[in-house]
Amino acid sequence: MTGEEGARRIAGALTEEQAGRMLAEMNEVIRAGEEMRKLRTEMIKVFTGLGWTQDKIARLTGMSQPAVSKQVAKYKAEEPLPPIGLSLDQGDAPWLEGRLWGLAEEIAEAHPDTARCVRHVDAVARGKKRFTPRDVDELRRLVEEDLRLHREDLPGGYREAYDAISRGLDVPSGATTDAPASVRRTLAHRIQRDRLGGGA
Repeated sequence: MTGEEGARRIAGALTEEQAGRMLAEMNEVIRAGEEMRKLRTEMIKVFTGLGWTQDKIARLTGMSQPAVSKQVAKYKAEEPLPPIGLSLDQGDAPWLEGRLWGLAEEIAEAHPDTARCVRHVDAVARGKKRFTPRDVDELRRLVEEDLRLHREDLPGGYREAYDAISRGLDVPSGATTDAPASVRRTLAHRIQRDRLGGGA
């Protein structure tokens, strides 16, 4: 049997449906990787605006110094981003979604075997869930259920954070900055986690 015949036989054993699922999974990973690269690029712009040195940015991002220098030079030629407020008390939708995501991750890590939001949090991390209105509503429902189920074990600050996030998401304000939604979401996610974990 020639190599070509073997390849045909293997290909013939794979159904179109199986190939479609396999390629869809690959495409999700590729898309998630592209989105993370874009987000990292936007975050470098934020760090540059904060006055961080290229050395520090290169160390934190794991990028080479020349790669960071190239991006920083590009940003200096562009209109700088207005300062981004880092207070948790902001009412635009991406900021509130980031806070909800951070809260959900804290709950998922505290109760990895029983929290209802674990699968959703994992899907967000793998790029399989986006922050569409439908996905955000689903995550809100799961977090609320977890707060009720684990009421005895979770700090009261978790419920307070959820109540503030939920009220804000019901009537979000407009964007408070020109920063991309993904940047706002990522910053809020990290700050919310640090606040709940006592890291800030």
